[in-house]
Amino acid sequence: MQPKYSTGFLEDRAVMSRINIIILITFLAAPAGHAQVTIEVSKITCEEYLGFSVADPRDINIWLSGYYHGKQGSTVFEPQRLKEVAEKVKSECFVKENSKLPVIQVIERVLRTSK
Repeated sequence: MQPKYSTGFLEDRAVMSRINIIILITFLAAPAGHAQVTIEVSKITCEEYLGFSVADPRDINIWLSGYYHGKQGSTVFEPQRLKEVAEKVKSECFVKENSKLPVIQVIERVLRTSK
């Protein structure tokens, strides 16, 4: 007498194939964990910069440093200069009159005066 729950080798493989397909579909249908965000840097205001509302100011500083070095054709990275310029930009952004100004405008002013 054979037990009712016994399955054959082929039936076991079919069940495993179905399970693998279900798992694959689940992973493919699941939304990505991190959505990619694009930011128009020229529109970031000092207020947004200081408030971390768009991105971490350090990330913005690094991006802006690369942007300006790229415009100048320079491949030199000066960490101390980056920190100095970042502190000056931060100080300028704290000035109430500058809160609505784009950070890119403030950094251009800082770069002109700190050469």
